[in-house]
Amino acid sequence: MLVGGCVLRPEGTRQERANLIDAGKAYQKPAAPELPAADVGWRDVLRRAFLVNGDLEAAYFEWAAAVERIDQRAGWPNTNVGVGFSYMFSGGRMKSWDRTTVTAATDTMQNLSLPHKAAKAGRVALDEARAAGQRFLAAKFELQRKVLTAYLDLALMEEKVRIQRDNVELLKLLADSAATRVQAGGPQQDLLKAQIQHRLAENELANMESERSAMRAMLNGMLDRPADAPLELPKVLPEPRPVGVDDAKLIAAGALNNAELGALARQVEGRKEALALAKLAYWPDINPSAGFTGTVSQFAGAMVMLPTTVPQIEAMIRESRAMLRSGEAMARQAKAERGAAFVAALYAMRNAERQAALFRDVVLPKARQALASSRQAYAAGSVGFVEVVDSQRTLLEVRQMIAEAQISREKQLAVMEALAGVDVETLVTPATRPSTQVSGAVEIDHE
Repeated sequence: MLVGGCVLRPEGTRQERANLIDAGKAYQKPAAPELPAADVGWRDVLRRAFLVNGDLEAAYFEWAAAVERIDQRAGWPNTNVGVGFSYMFSGGRMKSWDRTTVTAATDTMQNLSLPHKAAKAGRVALDEARAAGQRFLAAKFELQRKVLTAYLDLALMEEKVRIQRDNVELLKLLADSAATRVQAGGPQQDLLKAQIQHRLAENELANMESERSAMRAMLNGMLDRPADAPLELPKVLPEPRPVGVDDAKLIAAGALNNAELGALARQVEGRKEALALAKLAYWPDINPSAGFTGTVSQFAGAMVMLPTTVPQIEAMIRESRAMLRSGEAMARQAKAERGAAFVAALYAMRNAERQAALFRDVVLPKARQALASSRQAYAAGSVGFVEVVDSQRTLLEVRQMIAEAQISREKQLAVMEALAGVDVETLVTPATRPSTQVSGAVEIDHE
């Protein structure tokens, strides 16, 4: 009874529990924050998504369950104690106390393991808990990528709608101008072309507005809001998020902090401990017992459980070794794939930055000049309506390409964050992965 409730916790358990409690503070709040009535930014949607997403919350409580399994596996003694009582009825003149027998022994259905086995099982559970914590972090960044992608796609569609509205208004002006020229004896075909282009632009605008409503409904679903709830984004595209480090440090951060790789690394560590635990099955277990019969006799003994199931033990060891090799192979392949994906996203982001700068600084001013010149020439009657429409279409395409390049840059940045497992805003100083130390020391806690 003096050792009842003893837990041979491995070193690092307290830190892992502290990390769990710190990450779970968000789930102690009574309700998720409401979005602003207007100018909803990407930080607003992310803040709400982190608090209402069921998959992320499930990943957190799976982590919590894994942390609680540490005490379960590291508890020692690992079996209950049975207390027996018997009284002998006899016609002799023995005292009642001498007729009484009291025994105490461990549960015969479960052997008492050596403390070293319980400590090793606790280390396996700790590595599993750390892997669950890394999976929670990976789920957080994957959710961040999905929500940011949906938000950026909606912002891009909003920009396309604004561009298309400008196009409709301009085509309406051109149609009115063509009508005035027809009244003055101008060609009828220019009016018909202008009216057709105007109606086609209105139809395209209606299609875009319908697609925007569908995208808004999908984003509302991610935020646990009614599909038709209002979601007013700013009237301009989101400002590019600054990256405060060079490409070399970005790549280094991607190799260091990837949450999925961290989970696989913890899984490999756990399988190494599991292999060591399987080898401990060769060590015998002991079932102690003790008792007394009044003042007549006292006894203490132990039953040694010899590991005679050698084929099963060897199979357990081979299984653990195979699982370890599998985990190492998965970690090696994932490292190569995640590293390549991160570099590819970095190239795509830099290329999007280049395109946006080229279109914004060089192509857009020339397209505006070309449209202004075409409109003046059309008003003077020196060019036809087709030339004006071509100039207008070129300007709209350039504006749309600028918007697409800016949004592509932000989406690739979100992909890089998900792959690296770190927010780019935190990369001003070198990022480190928390609670990575693995030790064989044991903390003994008596409860």
